[in-house]
Amino acid sequence: MTDTPVRTVFFISDGTGITSETLGHSLLAQFPDARFRQVRIPFVDDVDKAIDCANQIREAAQRDGVRPIVFSTLVNPETVRGLRQADALFIDLFEQFIGPLETELGQRSTHAVGRFHGIADSLDYKNRIEAINFAMAHDDGVSSDGELAEADVILVGVSRSGKTPTSLYLAMQFGVKAANYPLIPEDFERNKLPGELHHYRAKLFGLTIAPERLSQIRQERRPNSRYASLENCRYEIEAAQKLMRRENIRWLDSTAKSIEEISATILQAVRLNRPAY
Repeated sequence: MTDTPVRTVFFISDGTGITSETLGHSLLAQFPDARFRQVRIPFVDDVDKAIDCANQIREAAQRDGVRPIVFSTLVNPETVRGLRQADALFIDLFEQFIGPLETELGQRSTHAVGRFHGIADSLDYKNRIEAINFAMAHDDGVSSDGELAEADVILVGVSRSGKTPTSLYLAMQFGVKAANYPLIPEDFERNKLPGELHHYRAKLFGLTIAPERLSQIRQERRPNSRYASLENCRYEIEAAQKLMRRENIRWLDSTAKSIEEISATILQAVRLNRPAY
């Protein structure tokens, strides 16, 4: 039992809070021995909401016995002042970066609340929506030969190796059209890829996973089944890796990697130079 106190961390934004949370998580990950309770508060776009946040921060300080940490991307000075009525370690992400950028670029920023929201009208945003629809429509091998031609990447691997969440993350974060195709026992018996995938070898990327982890995941879905047994998982993983090696498919072990790491590796491997949104 650790004596390290739990410290509440707030991610506060006038928008969705994704920016503050993403950067905050990256920084907090450098302190694996610390214990955090995380609270995301989006759409803090007026002073009253900021004061309410300040009250929540005070309550967390009383409960935890240590002052909270606040990652903030608020841009309105009045709202920021309302938030800072509480005692906390404030890490103002805009304050850290906007000033140096203004100096370097020789101009003032707009300091506009919700500036990122304008992306909804952009081509990039529309591409992401199309990519999400594509990933959902081409999940788990539900694709015809002609449809796969539209894919930027086709993920292959055994069932529950991480293909679907990776496909959706690639779509949502990068606008990548990702299809995914399960490798099944029939493929292993033939020791060859399904016929339609041969036409798109350059787009193929494989995911594999430790048999023990795969068995654990499958047990949650189908407890005590052959599908979830460790013996069957070992067979499928070994057969899938053998097939991918023979077919010269690039592949990655997803066991100990985050979805962000997996996606970054795939983008680099298939040379998809897409911006994150």
